[in-house]
Amino acid sequence: MKKLSYPFSAEAVREFKVGDMVLITGKLFTGRDAVHKYIHDGNKPPVDLKNQIIYHCGPVTMKDKKTGKWTVTAAGPTTSIREEPYQWEVIRDYGIVGVIGKGGMGQKTLDACKQYGCVYFHAVGGAAQVLAEKIKSVDGLYLEEFGLPEAIWELSVEDFPVVVTMDAHGNSLHKEVEEHSREVLKSVL
Repeated sequence: MKKLSYPFSAEAVREFKVGDMVLITGKLFTGRDAVHKYIHDGNKPPVDLKNQIIYHCGPVTMKDKKTGKWTVTAAGPTTSIREEPYQWEVIRDYGIVGVIGKGGMGQKTLDACKQYGCVYFHAVGGAAQVLAEKIKSVDGLYLEEFGLPEAIWELSVEDFPVVVTMDAHGNSLHKEVEEHSREVLKSVL
């Protein structure tokens, strides 16, 4: 098990290889479809994404009426391929060093990971409550007008468990599985 602690950097994530299990401690920003399209359309993100990690997640949250503080009760990953048209530009233009989601991403994102020093981390789907336990605080909420699941949530996490499935060296577990599956299918047919 490897560890990645804030502040993050392209140099640190370049050390990871496909298959590495990693515990992340530090800051994550959520970002789903609305955020990626907003940035892609030329709008500046309301947070500095340089050397940050974007988590494809629409967390389930509750606001304490007395304190006004938010807590996260479920924080499972959403399917990342929906962000494929935009993700490579976000990596290039804003210097993010990590993306967390599920299901992997395509060739454009893989190429951007290699060129700019970024990795794709796979978080376990179906473990939303377990992952929420790793979130220690909600430190900000941005673009709330997109709706709470689509807003940017700034989260502090401790030992958030992920697996590297696309590394900064051009390797993709998703691509390997797809190619192997294609070969198996050919032999069956």
